[in-house]
Amino acid sequence: MQNKNGKIVFTTEDNEEIEFYVLEQTMINGVNYLLIADSAEEDDEEANALILKENDTVNDEIVYDVVEDDEELEAVSKVFETMMDDIDIEMNKA
Repeated sequence: MQNKNGKIVFTTEDNEEIEFYVLEQTMINGVNYLLIADSAEEDDEEANALILKENDTVNDEIVYDVVEDDEELEAVSKVFETMMDDIDIEMNKA
């Protein structure tokens, strides 16, 4: 994963690059979290979003994991909703 000018680029196992836009960043209890989406348009009500948690640094690249714990996800999403008062985050379980 690379961070390019407000974008995060994921590389899949098939070497396909997928771009996400960094909408917001916050630190909670010493842990860095990112709110990312597949669209940077503020009025895109159908944008898919993920909350990432900084996990480690490998070869000078920061490693993020998708937050999957329901309680942690709910708490962090509320922080992001407060920070960005013009968005609503709806949780969809896969």
